[in-house]
Amino acid sequence: MKTFKKIMLAGFCGIIFGVFAVVTIGACIEVTGALGYSIVRESDEVSEPAVTITSEENEPIDAGLGEVDGEVPSTQLLDTHTTVVVGNDVTEVVDEVMPSIVSITNNMTYHYYSYTAQGEAKGSGIIIGQNDDELLIATNNHVVADNDELTVTFCNDGEATARVKGYDADMDLAVVAVSLEDIDSSTRNAIKVAVIGDSDNLRVGESVVAIGNALGYGQSVTVGVVSALNREMDMGSNGNTSFYIQTDAAINQGNSGGALLNMAGEVIGINSNKIGGNAVEGMGYAIPISAARPIIEDLMQKVTRYEVDEDKQGCIGISGSNISSQGAAYYGVPAGVYIENVFDGSGAEAAHLKKGDILYSFDGQVISSMEQLQKVLACYEEGETVEIVIYRNSATGYKARTTTITLGNKSDLN
Repeated sequence: MKTFKKIMLAGFCGIIFGVFAVVTIGACIEVTGALGYSIVRESDEVSEPAVTITSEENEPIDAGLGEVDGEVPSTQLLDTHTTVVVGNDVTEVVDEVMPSIVSITNNMTYHYYSYTAQGEAKGSGIIIGQNDDELLIATNNHVVADNDELTVTFCNDGEATARVKGYDADMDLAVVAVSLEDIDSSTRNAIKVAVIGDSDNLRVGESVVAIGNALGYGQSVTVGVVSALNREMDMGSNGNTSFYIQTDAAINQGNSGGALLNMAGEVIGINSNKIGGNAVEGMGYAIPISAARPIIEDLMQKVTRYEVDEDKQGCIGISGSNISSQGAAYYGVPAGVYIENVFDGSGAEAAHLKKGDILYSFDGQVISSMEQLQKVLACYEEGETVEIVIYRNSATGYKARTTTITLGNKSDLN
């Protein structure tokens, strides 16, 4: 009888424990479900989340890029109600955008006081459009400045020679042109024009992708987020400051001129390793595309200049010496070319230039040395009239003056 009672008591306790366990587990499931979690068994397979772009109606949005069709691509903005769900896989974005990115090799001559040396620099560029004769590529000015020759390498490893179409040194932007005749059919079929986005709609924490020719090794991809917006940075010796996108996506030497992209594959910035330098890690910067776009569109309209025959080349009619950025900062004067002499009967004399003036820009191109001025003049014929900017000293310091000058012929000067 005692044994029977013990068995009955043990069974009753088991029933009570089972009921309590079922109620407890059910409550846990309800709570975790309400919090948005799910229970996965060890044997269940969990796939990596993909990049998904959905609208309010949960319909897929076409984020494809335009083909090279002879027109400058228009801005294609995401609808304000669009939601972007970001996963770990950015292969679709990269596959779409990589044909729009190029590598740029700048073969240049370095000037070291009394001697010169040949070298090359590597950078990146973004295909932004084409006209009847040329493919147009946006990049940083410092990527293509002072070049002897520019070579563009496309996504299929095809190469072509490029020329600077125009640049804005203050914003560190440039547009280079490649003749369509120099691009073979296989390359034309492989490349695309990038889709331009709107950097004004960016939010801190938004995922971004950077593509560029990092360290000159070829195109590579880095991923990060928008770390900050409207970061004010000093761009160099001119004392101007501008506002930039800060990201933790790695931007190294060679990335300059490449694309910073949102998760729809739209260009929202032009990367620049020059901004901020290498003083810190995890802080890269890009020129916001909304600020860069009007400048780039203006540069795209400029005439691409090629060297003319020497007997037809124009000249200003001055002799001068270089004022480096370091010298300008030390002496408190603008950088450029210091005019030491104005020749009789020259265009400079007709434009009332004087000894002591500093030539700052020629036809919109900032002039940093006599060597650069001579290289620029080699693409202009005598008789052309161009706009120049000089700085002239006064009682209150150097003041900028804009004037026009008609180029003469060197053989006419004494």
